[in-house]
Amino acid sequence: MNQPSDFVGAKQAAKLLGVRLPTLYAYASRGLVTSVPSGEGRARLYARADLMRLRARGDARSGHAAVAGGALRWGEPVLESSITEIGAGGPRYRGRLAVDLARQRVPFESVCALLWAGSLPAVSPQMHGKAGVRPRAGATSYVERLLCAAPTLAPGDPLSSPLQAAGGLVRALAAALAPDAREAAAAHRAPTVARAALASFGAEAGEERVAVVDQVLVLCADHELNVSAFAARVVSSAGATLPACVTAALAAFSGPAHGAASDRVEALLDEIGSPERARAVLSERVRRGEAIPGFGHPLYPAGDPRGAELFAVARASHSRASRMKVLEAVVRAMHAAEQPAPNLDAGLVAVRVALGLPRGAASALFALGRSAGWVAHALEQREQGFLLRPRARYVAR
Repeated sequence: MNQPSDFVGAKQAAKLLGVRLPTLYAYASRGLVTSVPSGEGRARLYARADLMRLRARGDARSGHAAVAGGALRWGEPVLESSITEIGAGGPRYRGRLAVDLARQRVPFESVCALLWAGSLPAVSPQMHGKAGVRPRAGATSYVERLLCAAPTLAPGDPLSSPLQAAGGLVRALAAALAPDAREAAAAHRAPTVARAALASFGAEAGEERVAVVDQVLVLCADHELNVSAFAARVVSSAGATLPACVTAALAAFSGPAHGAASDRVEALLDEIGSPERARAVLSERVRRGEAIPGFGHPLYPAGDPRGAELFAVARASHSRASRMKVLEAVVRAMHAAEQPAPNLDAGLVAVRVALGLPRGAASALFALGRSAGWVAHALEQREQGFLLRPRARYVAR
């Protein structure tokens, strides 16, 4: 559930927008504002985040300068893209709901083709990565291995298609997760990206486990103009190669506020230790004014559908791992306190624990899946053919 401050009553909502109640109701009926029952008769509550976006859109049309600055802070759209649209049901890849694609068990390779070429292929395409990506002995995490490997990847044969080069790049990243040469070789031999990832983790690759990893990769594949995708687009706009664009995206992804968020969820579970301590630890964190990692998302005031789907996948495995019990206790305590629902980062940890994958595999699968989106954004920006060079408004200090 959401915090009460995430939703407001009808009169306050109309006041925020500067409109009459009938106009507010019309916005809600058109899906522009999320509304939920208030629990008091027929009255409804309205999502503050949707209201603020609508108000910002109106301000933008009036030419307010402040909107330009706010656009880079979860504000109004700043670029046109045909890749992904974000709505209450989660991301839609070229019009296809990501959650539906995962439930239908569409292979990750097919989703890559959807993102890169615009349509789902009748047969899942083969991705062939070149052998030669060597394990990075000095890297202490999976994401660091990817960061070390990405700049060394060849941009591909100039005569090959961009989609072939992209497929080879993603396959090479899957093998780059491997800690040693034996697992890297097994990853290169694997027929799919999901199997290659499991080989890199040194994990069993049964059919059901492969299907779950595929679902994770699909749900992570893209999320519109997030910080790593924007980094990829900026670098692509300068004419850089695909490996350079992915390297820039990985650098952004490595930050604790983005791809490393699942590591903070793992640290929270370490701190809690046992299900019985969940409520006390969470209460103390809230008392100190600290955010709970893995819960809530600015774009999903009613809950992140990707997180909900990953938890459903994890629960279907009937894992008895003690860490899964701790995570479930956290979810129950958050729900009881009417705090936000689990997001993608918590869902990734749930699947990681349910499958018994090594620690750090949650962020690794996130990065591997998201590489599909980074490539899509880099290719789209290349097609659009303009340099991303925003202006700054100078402010004397």
